[in-house]
Amino acid sequence: MDKATKIYIAGHNGMVGSAIWRALSTKGYTNLIGASSTELDLRNQQAVKDFMAKEKPEVIIDAAAKVGGILANNNFPYQFIMENMQIQNNLVDTALQTGVEKFIFLGSSCIYPKLAPQPLKEEYLLTDTLEPTNEWYAIAKITGVKACQAIRKQFGKDYVSLMPTNLYGTHDNFDLNSSHVLPAMIRKFHEAKVNNNAPVTLWGSGTPMREFLFVDDMAQSVVFALENILPDYLYNVGTGEDLTIKHLAETIQKITGHQGDIIWDATKPDGTPRKLMDISKMHALGWKHQVRLEEGIQKTYDWFLGNIENVKKIKL
Repeated sequence: MDKATKIYIAGHNGMVGSAIWRALSTKGYTNLIGASSTELDLRNQQAVKDFMAKEKPEVIIDAAAKVGGILANNNFPYQFIMENMQIQNNLVDTALQTGVEKFIFLGSSCIYPKLAPQPLKEEYLLTDTLEPTNEWYAIAKITGVKACQAIRKQFGKDYVSLMPTNLYGTHDNFDLNSSHVLPAMIRKFHEAKVNNNAPVTLWGSGTPMREFLFVDDMAQSVVFALENILPDYLYNVGTGEDLTIKHLAETIQKITGHQGDIIWDATKPDGTPRKLMDISKMHALGWKHQVRLEEGIQKTYDWFLGNIENVKKIKL
């Protein structure tokens, strides 16, 4: 891959997109382009076509999506299925129509069935029913994976899908109404600490198992996919290691310095019991994560503290 290749990163201002931009810039890529959501509404088909016609990217990395945790998925199912399909359909189809040879589509581990065998292998896709609390988002992402697979099959283009496990890191979303579990815990424990170590109430039983990948490691997997021709259409990206939500909470509590009680609200949903990724396919090709969970959480908390005034503008 030539360092002057024109690469469009959709969603470049988000946590994942900005990490990819940093990773590519660090490696010397000099022709990166992006457009904010105010500059380009990816849900608008004509706007996407006009943008592609003007910019003519050679590679597209789709890190754009409407994302959120259990609460947001439950409350806004239509937006989660429709807006994600609009975004990816416009990008994928316009890429095909304008001759883009390489497309990297980013999805999520939630595409796999709720009760699939563990760890999750790529071939488990579409073998059983999905987790109800996020099936809207999952179905949208599955259609993106299948669209890229169809283009590989029919047109022979290098369109590949990477499915990361739960991502976290700098520039994460700490809004308690829409964030994922790890950044939400960081904010809850920090604010409880500064509030005289008040008790922290967390959803569920604490027993589900989850795997977490630092976003900069995810970005490196995208660089790997960019610089290599991957032989298959779908790859899991993760650490291959998981822990209970209770253990995660205790780890974050320690890193933030909170010394109060943790209260588990068992009336709230747990979600999928376990979502551990089988990452043997990516390992076999030569990619492996580098950042340990405790190190990643510390980096994320440090970023949170350095940007706390902006974070606080988001109402609880």
